[in-house]
Amino acid sequence: MSSMAAGNNLPNWDAQLVHRVVGGLLLTGAFLGIFSRYFGFCTFPVLVMPSMLPVIGLFSRKRTGKKKVRVYMDGCFDLMHYGHANALRQAKALGDELVVGVVSDSEIIANKGPPVMSLDERIVMVSAIKWVDEVIPDAPYAINEEFMRKLFKEYSIDYIIHGDDPCLTPDGSDAYELAKQVGRYKQIKRTQGVSSTDIVGRMLLCLRDRPLTEKQNHASLQRQFSHGSGRAESGGLSSGTRISRFLPTSRRIVQFSNGKSPGPDAHIVYIDGAFDLFHAGHVEILKHAQALGDFLLVGIHTDQTVSAHRGRHHPIMHLHERSLSVLACQYVDEVIIGAPWEVTRDMIATFNISLVVHGTVAENNDLLNGDSDPYVAPKEMGIYKIIDSPRKIRTTTIIDRIVANHEAYEKRNERKAESEKKYYESKIYANSE
Repeated sequence: MSSMAAGNNLPNWDAQLVHRVVGGLLLTGAFLGIFSRYFGFCTFPVLVMPSMLPVIGLFSRKRTGKKKVRVYMDGCFDLMHYGHANALRQAKALGDELVVGVVSDSEIIANKGPPVMSLDERIVMVSAIKWVDEVIPDAPYAINEEFMRKLFKEYSIDYIIHGDDPCLTPDGSDAYELAKQVGRYKQIKRTQGVSSTDIVGRMLLCLRDRPLTEKQNHASLQRQFSHGSGRAESGGLSSGTRISRFLPTSRRIVQFSNGKSPGPDAHIVYIDGAFDLFHAGHVEILKHAQALGDFLLVGIHTDQTVSAHRGRHHPIMHLHERSLSVLACQYVDEVIIGAPWEVTRDMIATFNISLVVHGTVAENNDLLNGDSDPYVAPKEMGIYKIIDSPRKIRTTTIIDRIVANHEAYEKRNERKAESEKKYYESKIYANSE
């Protein structure tokens, strides 16, 4: 019985031996194949079975590296401002690659009212933000099942990001409910002190201001912009819109800065301006200016300078707001916050400026009323250049759009004002940075 049992076990032993031998050969072949790929010293052909590598679990992760986390954030991004940019900065910090959806014009009209900027202009603005890796145009306002599946499968999105302020559709439902249900939603902190509704309100406030005298009006507007009042002295209301609540900090400026300096032999290009209501025209002229050198330095004029040269209702955005918007642009290396109106020889020497440029499209009244030419020094030094502005859009163009359709924007602001009021009243401290 024992000999028969032993004999019956031989085939099983042989089968195990064959499996071990074959397995050893395949493993050896896999190792040799890997070595030949990495070091190139294997001169004889080796059969490599890629299907074995996942089973073995060797080298596959080292070769491909850790999977990048891709996050998605969407928005209207109408009147793109530093609050949008800061939201995108926070979203990027939650992953390795940031994909941004820009909501279509028709979706904005259906859910919020008419946009001020076109889809093309909004895409230009979002694409220029230094933290954005990819842009999806014509995104839906609310995340639906079909679009969410597309994000996960076609764009390999791991998480969908939104701010801590509510985003509701006209029927009152949460635009991100589906993402929350599947556990793929993450939240960031809304940037204090600014919104597109707020910016439109500032322009509407200028439109509604009806002074008794020029002196009274100027003083009234200055107090409103300085102290955050939403009521004009003439009795007009600002549709619940607040004047800037923004509180600038050094940390925020550092977060937006590149943190790099030009090399000793760098060709530094300088361009200055108000950069009020930072728009697609600004972005594209900065892109052209950057291409002319190694380092782009942007001078941003003070509120007082802008008001003196543009008129009493300018700027709409104050100095630090404008500075952050410019710093968020990927084409900008450094800014001078509160740059002088005149580009002097001393300034050129201080910053080692190689070229001073100016676009062909600018506000019409920059040099009216006998204003001196601020570019005399660079012109005399032969380092001044006029460059063609790719887009015929000015800050006044945007203001004109608001004025031309102010009734529709007032209604939009009135609808939005209540939700913003509730947000600020219920807002608590949240550390997201």
